[in-house]
Amino acid sequence: MNRSVCTTNFLTIGMLAHVDAGKTTLSEGMLYTAGALRSLGRVDHQSAFLDTHCLEKERGITIFSKQAIMELGNTRITLLDTPGHVDFSAETERTLQVLDYAILVISGGIQAHTRTLWQLLERHGVPVFIFVNKTDLPGPDKSEMIFTLREQLHEGCVDFTDSEELYESAAMCSESLMEAFLENGSLSDDQLAGGILSRHIFPVFFGAALKLDGVEAFLRAIERFTRCRSYPEDFGARVFKITYDGSNRLTWMKITGGSLSVKDVITNRTATTRNDNLWEEKADQIRIYSGAKFVPAQTAESGMICAVCGLSRTYPGQGLGFEMDDSPSALEPVLSYRLLFPADTNLPDAYQKLKKLQEEDPQLHLLWDEQRREMQARLMGDVQREVLQSIIKDRFGLDVSFGQGTILYKETIADTVEGIGHYEPLKHFAHVQLLLEPLPRGSGLVFDTACSEDVLDRNWQRLILTHLQEKQHRGVLTCSPITDIRITLLNGKAHLKHTEGGDFRQATYRAVRQGLMQAKSLLLEPYYEFRLELPQENLGRAITDIRRMEGETDPPASSGGFALLTGSAPVSAMGDYAREVAAYTRGLGRFSLSPGGYRPCHNAEEVIARLGYDPETDTENSPDSVFCSHGAGFVVKWNELIPHLERQEASDPRPAPSKKTGDTDAELMAIYERTYGPVKDRTFLLRRRPEQTMDTAAMLKRMDPAESYLLVDGYNIIFAWDDLRAMARESISLARETLIRLLVNYQGFKKCNLILVFDAYKVSSGEEKVEKSGGIYIVYTREAEIADVYIERVTEQLKKETGLVRVATSDGLEQLIVLGRGALRVPARAFREEVDRACGELNELMEAMRKENRGTYSIWQTLKDNS
Repeated sequence: MNRSVCTTNFLTIGMLAHVDAGKTTLSEGMLYTAGALRSLGRVDHQSAFLDTHCLEKERGITIFSKQAIMELGNTRITLLDTPGHVDFSAETERTLQVLDYAILVISGGIQAHTRTLWQLLERHGVPVFIFVNKTDLPGPDKSEMIFTLREQLHEGCVDFTDSEELYESAAMCSESLMEAFLENGSLSDDQLAGGILSRHIFPVFFGAALKLDGVEAFLRAIERFTRCRSYPEDFGARVFKITYDGSNRLTWMKITGGSLSVKDVITNRTATTRNDNLWEEKADQIRIYSGAKFVPAQTAESGMICAVCGLSRTYPGQGLGFEMDDSPSALEPVLSYRLLFPADTNLPDAYQKLKKLQEEDPQLHLLWDEQRREMQARLMGDVQREVLQSIIKDRFGLDVSFGQGTILYKETIADTVEGIGHYEPLKHFAHVQLLLEPLPRGSGLVFDTACSEDVLDRNWQRLILTHLQEKQHRGVLTCSPITDIRITLLNGKAHLKHTEGGDFRQATYRAVRQGLMQAKSLLLEPYYEFRLELPQENLGRAITDIRRMEGETDPPASSGGFALLTGSAPVSAMGDYAREVAAYTRGLGRFSLSPGGYRPCHNAEEVIARLGYDPETDTENSPDSVFCSHGAGFVVKWNELIPHLERQEASDPRPAPSKKTGDTDAELMAIYERTYGPVKDRTFLLRRRPEQTMDTAAMLKRMDPAESYLLVDGYNIIFAWDDLRAMARESISLARETLIRLLVNYQGFKKCNLILVFDAYKVSSGEEKVEKSGGIYIVYTREAEIADVYIERVTEQLKKETGLVRVATSDGLEQLIVLGRGALRVPARAFREEVDRACGELNELMEAMRKENRGTYSIWQTLKDNS
């Protein structure tokens, strides 16, 4: 591994699309037009350059991601073609981590899988070019397509084939571009390229790839509006794929810093890698692939995609050098299948062979049950199952079939609980107290600590968090994995002499389990989002079928004798519905699916009864604690733990400890309660009481003089900030209250007059309402008056009395209007950074105050917060 500065420009561009959008055809056209291919292949003729596997040629779909190299000017572009079928979405997602740009191919409108791909691109922060394909066929015109893209994907979608409107449309995408456009009347290529790179602008192009229509112009635009990144001198690489070429194991990676040469030593050594997991291996060979062929290379420079031989312990998503491992996949299999082998098969030997497939696709999750002597694999759907069956036959000579697929359920909680785990057999000791809180759907598991280092040493806290992360925790309804829960370490105890690392593992697992036993648990099942195009006369049948499946449908759209129906339904109910659609529409219906996440199970009681899981007899996931008495350990049941701890504390014969901060706090709390009455615990209460109500005129009169005024478009900000948008999907009121609390803290730190404006969602009478709460003014507009109109009206009134008025919103049109009123614009993203910075400084100040006067400050602050 070398420290070097890259002298050649390299770009990695990924091709993404829903199935049958023409993605591989466009890739073929781009390679041919750029001079990388001598002849133009076709998918339907089984001659496409990038469909190299026999299964891909046979089925006419891309199954494995592959690469091709082409030159555009001084830039060498590696084009990564990814699968378009939903069953191979995980293969597509793995390539996103190494992309500089992505090309999203769309045909026939926004499909369900298109939205899934868009969300993945947003999650990984990949700049996107959009190519609307098959424009030679009947369909929406350019203006209709641009409107649909802006409405369903992003308001920054701009038609780059319309030279007259290009600059004005692009200027609406960000504040800096608007300022440049107002100053110069146009935008430079560098400014447009910067807007694309920052994901403010998403260029849209139109064409018909099969006829090479629009392909050359698209390539010119890519050369003109893409920019190569600079790389650090230190070595870094990111692994995105593992494959086998005969006996050679190939590790596909992108070099993200320095360079890699043949015979260089590669290691996984980092500051946090445990010694027993360290490895060092040499790069025996470096291959640069284009299609099915490769050329050996002595060195791979920064920005290059290469396949390395000689590495046996790498895995997809791994970071090497200075790179960290990638975050877990957002797409998960929803079905589990039992693999059925012939009677004379050596099953353990077969399992070792198939583990190679799991290296290539970690989402398979191959499991070998020694007791039952059976093997299971997790898959996305029937197409992946059929492809896997063919691969096992071709590569390993094994005739395998699959049993009936079973649904992979998950569990979560609906209320906030505390879980306690105590582990104290003879000469061992650990005590853990956790807080379990429900999170919005799709959040996964989040781990945190709120435990003071004065109570439990930092090393022990880190160990507890490690134990929380290392295990797949199971729920108490069906023993399914838990999700969408925040688990916070509240308290813990260790013994100076008897505590060992494994003790906290036991206590942590039991604390999680004890909390789950107390909570109100929910069973979740996977859903599909579907898109169904069918003749108008079949629409009634389709809606009836979806309702029978406990699904939901959006209002149908009709055009030219055909209807478009979208919605969602449980995976368990969809079954082979695609075949039913083909049957009752006589082959005229088009049915596509994409993962729709996990939602509450529609038949939870039936599933729980059928699985018959008893959490109290599950010895591997025990909710009970272990104590020690007279030199022997004994078990205390989870529901008897609190009374046991209280009895133990009451009968403790040891002398009382010397007074510390906690004792002082307890005494002060007792004095306060004797004087003013008991303090109610409102730790998790989100109800907010307004200090006073008024109208706008009264608000403007009562405002204290301030150097600045800030108006915030409430719902616009909620749906512009990722965390609040996710929260709003579950509860718009929770998202609104969270924003209010953030802005109360912000206003208290900035000392400005802050007006938060919401459209009249909460005003039943249709009258305008203004509340003052926590130092900020909260406005609910009158009926039929949107927040934009109110903000414009108040901005004009405030400008008559003060010099500085700012408006926080992501609405480009509103930004232009308030600019004309003389106010300053604050984009949503910049406002979030400003709020986070203010809250961070406020937290630092509070922490400094606590350290300065820890004995009394914390208790009186608690009293103030809870009163």
